[in-house]
Amino acid sequence: MAYETQPKASHFIDGAYVEDSAGEVIEVIHPATGAVIARVHAATPAVIEQAVTSGLRAQAEWARVPGTERGRILRRAADLMRERNRDLSVLETWDTGKPLQETLVADATSGADALEYFGGLAASLTGEHVQLGENWGYTVREPLGLCVGIGAWNYPTQIACWKGAPALACGNAMIFKPSEVTPLCALKVAEILHEAGLPAGLYNVVQGAGAVGGALVTDPRVEKVSLTGSVPTGRRVYAAAAEGIKHVTMELGGKSPLLVFDDADVENAVGGAILGNFYSSGQVCSNGTRVFVQKGIKERFLQRLAERLKGAILGDPMDEATNFGPLVSQAQREKVMGYIAKGRAEGARLITGGTAPEGPGFFVEPTVFADVTDDMTIAQEEIFGPVMAVLDFETEDEVVARANATDFGLSAGVFTRDFARAHRVIGQLQAGSCFINSYNDAPVELPFGGSKRSGVGRENAKAAIEHYSQLKSVYVRMGDVEAPF
Repeated sequence: MAYETQPKASHFIDGAYVEDSAGEVIEVIHPATGAVIARVHAATPAVIEQAVTSGLRAQAEWARVPGTERGRILRRAADLMRERNRDLSVLETWDTGKPLQETLVADATSGADALEYFGGLAASLTGEHVQLGENWGYTVREPLGLCVGIGAWNYPTQIACWKGAPALACGNAMIFKPSEVTPLCALKVAEILHEAGLPAGLYNVVQGAGAVGGALVTDPRVEKVSLTGSVPTGRRVYAAAAEGIKHVTMELGGKSPLLVFDDADVENAVGGAILGNFYSSGQVCSNGTRVFVQKGIKERFLQRLAERLKGAILGDPMDEATNFGPLVSQAQREKVMGYIAKGRAEGARLITGGTAPEGPGFFVEPTVFADVTDDMTIAQEEIFGPVMAVLDFETEDEVVARANATDFGLSAGVFTRDFARAHRVIGQLQAGSCFINSYNDAPVELPFGGSKRSGVGRENAKAAIEHYSQLKSVYVRMGDVEAPF
């Protein structure tokens, strides 16, 4: 790893790198080799206190900065991220194991998009005037205060920006805790933000596992918590935040349906299913892992899918010819292989894959099961790995009911040439982020988030502003006040 891509210490607080070797050591493992590539220390109580106090101090000043100026800094940071995209992509690949071919186009670039978008929006965050006869009122959009972001390990650069950009645009400060599995990338985001002119203390990064996250979430000085993670983690964090009546955004897991009708363009549907199951080696919360294929094209779909998966190149993720990387950890690989074993045991038909290649790294082959039924474990539980479950269906009403028969509701997709049906079906699917003849697109201009157990609130787009700000209403009486006594 080139020196310039490496963060200089474990934490970034008050505009500078900070180390406290008293914190528990966290080893950073490169998923492609299993080698330790870095070590960071979990935040001690002293580090957490420094992050909180510097964030509170900086936020009080930042709230008075005009939106235009806030936006200028965020847009400058976006430019710096794009200029350094390759270095940031290399770091993302070392941190997560995702192929460089992928990180070059999907990670720091999408983080920069968020900084640019919310930088452009910052100056427009105004209230409104309301005429009430001779009296009148107005609203003021105000920041919440000190926000905490808790990231997942699959998109460490992107998530650090998706949470930080709207928070900062609205006048808040943020303490971001990345996943302990992928702790490096968020530090470079903080470094770049402050190089772009962000005042010290406004975007702090601290390392650690659940204990550090718990200390931040329960701190009474924190006003907002935004988590990207699993449903069990979300349940714990949501409960802890509720104790303090804090604002929350929860972007959680899914078991999302992808519906392929028999009039669909099979090549495009196969492409959508590949993107919805095997991009990032299947480690994407919105993945469409229940692929419902209408019986008329089932075998043609499976045949073409198996053919195209022969193009998956497993190998060194730093080689730009590699297009399929390892899972993030040994524990994740063991979990995924356990689900594959359950799929076999419960009678699903293995079409391709199903093994973990020998050699270094945490690789699992792209795996497809057919003849999956709704009651099978692989059709019910989020696997978070490269395992696709293909289910048959006959009628539209049937597949809509089956697609909705889950506690999750993050995403859903439909492939069909009949646009009336596409919109009709999407209108009935219980999911927050949906796709027609596509899958897993996440432009910053569109809100992202789930329904049911898949989350609360929305990230990205103008909708995110509502989750990082609050409205103050002011009533102005122009005449005398009448009172009963």
